[in-house]
Amino acid sequence: MGAPATLRGMGKKTKKGSASGGGEGTKLVAQNRRARFDYFLDDRYEAGLVLQGTEVKSLRGGKGSLAEAWVKIDDQGEAWLMQAHIPEYEYGNQNNHDPTRERKLLLHARELDELHRQVSAKGMTLVPLRLYFRQGKAKLELAVGQGKNVADKRRTMAERDAKRDIDRELKRRRHA
Repeated sequence: MGAPATLRGMGKKTKKGSASGGGEGTKLVAQNRRARFDYFLDDRYEAGLVLQGTEVKSLRGGKGSLAEAWVKIDDQGEAWLMQAHIPEYEYGNQNNHDPTRERKLLLHARELDELHRQVSAKGMTLVPLRLYFRQGKAKLELAVGQGKNVADKRRTMAERDAKRDIDRELKRRRHA
C-alpha cells in the first residue's frame, strides 16, 4: 500500500490528507477514528447517500456514528452502508426512520466495479471513514482497507508514542 491514496468519486480527486471533510461548504458529522488504527487504508472514495428526511434532519443536528459501520457490495453490484447509527429525529413523528437501517451509497458504475474488484482480493474490505455534508449533500468517505494484526497495531502505537515524545521534547527546547 505504498502509493499515496487519493479521494475518488463524484468527480473529486484530492491527495491523501487534504480537507475532504473540512473545506469550504463542508460540515463534518461523524468520523471513524479507529479506522486508521485497525486498517491499512489504500484508495479513498466519496459516495453520496440515499437518506430519508428525518435522517437528514438528524445528521444536520450533528448526530450520527460510524463506530460499528461497514460497507458491503451486494450481488446486483450496489454498495450499501451497514450498521451506521443515525438516531431518530427528536421532533419526528411515527414515520421516523430505523436508526441502523441499510443505506444505499451512490457511486459511478466504474467505481463500483473497481471497488468490487479490490474487495474480491483476499483480506480487503471497505471501511467508512467520514460522514459529512458538502454543498448541502450528505457524503460518505470510504476507503479500501486491509485489517491489521496485533503486531501491526502495537507498531502503530509505538510510532505514535515516539512521535509524541519527540514533539514534546522539541517544544520544551524551543520554550527553554
